[in-house]
Amino acid sequence: MSLPTSSSESPVSAAPGSATFAREQSGGVPLLQARSLFCERDERVLFSEFQLDIHAGQLVQVLGSNGSGKTTLLRILCGLNDSYEGEILWRGQPVEEQRETFLASLLYIGHRVGVNRILTPRENLRWSASLHSPVEDDRIEAALARVGLRAYEDIPCRNLSAGQTQRVSLARLLISPAALWILDEPFTTLDVYGVRDLELLLAEHVANGGAVLVTTHHRLDVPCELHRVNLDNPSERTVVPAS
Repeated sequence: MSLPTSSSESPVSAAPGSATFAREQSGGVPLLQARSLFCERDERVLFSEFQLDIHAGQLVQVLGSNGSGKTTLLRILCGLNDSYEGEILWRGQPVEEQRETFLASLLYIGHRVGVNRILTPRENLRWSASLHSPVEDDRIEAALARVGLRAYEDIPCRNLSAGQTQRVSLARLLISPAALWILDEPFTTLDVYGVRDLELLLAEHVANGGAVLVTTHHRLDVPCELHRVNLDNPSERTVVPAS
């Protein structure tokens, strides 16, 4: 079952320096597809015959109770878990036939924030950017300012709070060229201001033609269409209008 594509664009301004991606035409080839996925853990089936299409310009939230397989699903889609049956396609072709292209188009942030606590926020972003291509310092500074870390750029991350460390991780979104963001509980430890900033950032990314797949227990309030998939009832697919 495919998620419906958005019929209109959200009136969200792009962040300075943000990437813009080519949009798929309505009904075109999705960016990412999961076909007939089956996965079990400890002899318990997490999901079976699971189908998912994610198009450019879509924000998709995966719901489900604890232990329903949300993190497992995201790790499968990212190529970090091969204990499954089924097929994953990137732009209509099997992922295994274009692994490098797929990984270059993906940014995954999991439960572990992926921040080196010895390094400063600036150094962490430089290292992250080096995995793709170097990024100018002014863009790194703008990214850190956008996530509320102005004046914290050169403080070792071990001296930051949990919420600030999460913001360092999320600043990677602003310097990444990836079209697809897959985020596992990214709102954890954020205060109300950080939550709102991240919601707007997700909306900006999809408005620019990117795509987002996110798990969160937080009730999203975003200025774009929100597509929901519930692993407790995989046939349940809903679309929430822009707020």
